[in-house]
Amino acid sequence: MKQRTIKKTIEVVGIGLHKGVPVKLKLEPMEANTGIIFYRSDKGISIPLNPKNIVDTKLATVIGKNNITISTIEHLMSAVYAFGIDNLRIIVDNNEIPIMDGSAISFVMMLQEAGIKELSANKKFLKLKKEIIIGDNSKFVKLIPVKENNFILDYTIEFNHPIIGKQQKIFNFSTKNYIKEIAKARTFGFLKEVQYLRSIGLAQGGTLNNAIVLDDKKILNDFLRYPDEFVRHKILDAIGDLSLIGYNLINAKYIAYKGSHHLNALLTNAILADTNNHELIEIQENKQTKEKVFAYSF
Repeated sequence: MKQRTIKKTIEVVGIGLHKGVPVKLKLEPMEANTGIIFYRSDKGISIPLNPKNIVDTKLATVIGKNNITISTIEHLMSAVYAFGIDNLRIIVDNNEIPIMDGSAISFVMMLQEAGIKELSANKKFLKLKKEIIIGDNSKFVKLIPVKENNFILDYTIEFNHPIIGKQQKIFNFSTKNYIKEIAKARTFGFLKEVQYLRSIGLAQGGTLNNAIVLDDKKILNDFLRYPDEFVRHKILDAIGDLSLIGYNLINAKYIAYKGSHHLNALLTNAILADTNNHELIEIQENKQTKEKVFAYSF
C-alpha cells in the first residue's frame, strides 16, 4: 500500500469552541514521508503531529510548541486517520480547530472534496507486539495485539444520567464503516458544566448546533443522530487521539472503560517510548490485502 495525501488544497471557516471566534482552516497536500504538520499562520509556528507535543488534555487534545498551541485537534484527526492520510499540512489562523457541528462529518466532506492521492512511497503501518494498558479498574484504556490485520475499538462509557447510563460499542474499523457509524456522532456536555466554562471564558462558541447538551434529566437538542451517539463520539475521539502515533494500526484492539484524552495521550506516548512495543511494517497490496487490510475505500 502507498502513502496518501490529498489531491488539492481546501479551506473552510468555522467557529472555535472556546473562544467563539472565526477560524480559517486550510488543508494542503504534502510530499511522501513528511507526516502530518500543523501550522499556526498567525504565529509562523509549525507543530508536528506527535504525542510528545501534547500540552493539555483536560477539555480536548491540545498540541503546542514554544508556548503556541492548537486545541481540539481530535475531530479533524479522527477523519484524517479514517482516510489513511499520511502526509498533510493543517493550517489555522488561531489556536483552535473549528468545532463545525461537533462531529467529524464536516472534515470527512472536506477530505472527500479534496480527493485522496496515492504517493510513490510505501505506507508504513504500526504493528503492535504486546499489550499496553494505562489506568486501573475504575477507568482505563489499552491496546492488545490481535492476529487479524484489523483495528477494533471496544468502548464503554458510564454516566449517572437517565439518557446516557452505560453504553458499549464494538467498532470494526474501515473508512466506510467510520463514515456510516462514527463520523456524525457529536460531542456532548452537561449544561451546568457549560455554564461554568463560560464563566471562566471558555465554551464561548458552544451552541446546540455543535454539541449535545444535557440538563439533569434530558437532552436539550431536538434529537440524537444515533441511539448510542455518546459512546460513538468517544470512539471518534479515541481514533483522533490515537492518530498522534503517526501510523495506522494494523493488528490492534483498543479497549476503553471511561477513557479520556488524558489516558489516550499516556497510551500513545507509551507505545512509542519502547521499540519492544511495536514494529513498523509495509504491506504489499494485492486482491486479498486490498479487501482485508484496513479497507481504505471510499
